Amino acid sequence: MQIRMEKKSTQVFEQDAVLAAFERSLAMIEFDPDGKVLWANENFAETMGYRVEEMPGLLHKQFCTAEFARSRAYTELWRNLRNGKSFQEKIQRVTKRGQLLWLEATYSPVYDSLGRVAGVVKVATDITERELTATRLAQQLQQMSEDLSARAEMGITRSEEAATAASKLVEESKENSEILVSLQSQAKSIGSIVQTIREIAAQTNLLALNAAIEAARAGEHGRGFNVVAGEVRKLATRVQDSIQEVNEHIEGIAGEITKINEATQRSQNGITNNQKLNEQAVAAFKEIGSAARELDQQAKTFKDIL
Repeated sequence: MQIRMEKKSTQVFEQDAVLAAFERSLAMIEFDPDGKVLWANENFAETMGYRVEEMPGLLHKQFCTAEFARSRAYTELWRNLRNGKSFQEKIQRVTKRGQLLWLEATYSPVYDSLGRVAGVVKVATDITERELTATRLAQQLQQMSEDLSARAEMGITRSEEAATAASKLVEESKENSEILVSLQSQAKSIGSIVQTIREIAAQTNLLALNAAIEAARAGEHGRGFNVVAGEVRKLATRVQDSIQEVNEHIEGIAGEITKINEATQRSQNGITNNQKLNEQAVAAFKEIGSAARELDQQAKTFKDIL
């Protein structure tokens, strides 16, 4: 179908040359106002899987999916074209063998000498490979975001479990520290008791010595008392020796308790630091999870756009 120019054109190149250039590089087809094919170039026929001579007489809806051909949007498309309204969009079409293609297409109404729509010219570019690549990319992005989200959720769960365990260890460590402090206090109390017993033993020894002196003064009458005083002095000496041994053990126990307490304190500090690190890890995983969900949403949006 030829387009007649009523006014003198100011274009540089000849109209036929321009149309020929388009025809060589683009897929072009002409329809009558009812959607019947009048003409198609080699590019369009090859894209749709037909021979050029097969194209005239075919209906536009034969190139569409059955769902679209039955839709209100299809009826509206041709109503608008017959009313002179152009259409440009990314569309999906069906080849002769039933394969789906994506085309970037422009439908332009063509007017006769009376200003009525005499037909429609469609210019299209096959963008199937681009769309398939974009779809694969969107699917990969969505899969990556889902995997990242799952890993982030697992990391959050594990970190929270570790944080809970660390908190429990902190509490137990505090309890152990309190027990050790109590043992230190008891050891000090025992040490005080031992000191008191040591003082009593020393006093007893002194009394025994005084008793021996008085017995010696008493002469023959104080012999029995002197024997008793000697035994008391021996007993006091044995008590002092035992007290010394007990005191050494208590000092050793107190020293070990101090070491354990210091080690426990260091352990508690380490657990507390680990707890803070776990909290930071949980926060980081939550940020990763949030980013993964945002990536997933963007991937779904990108997929919907396609």
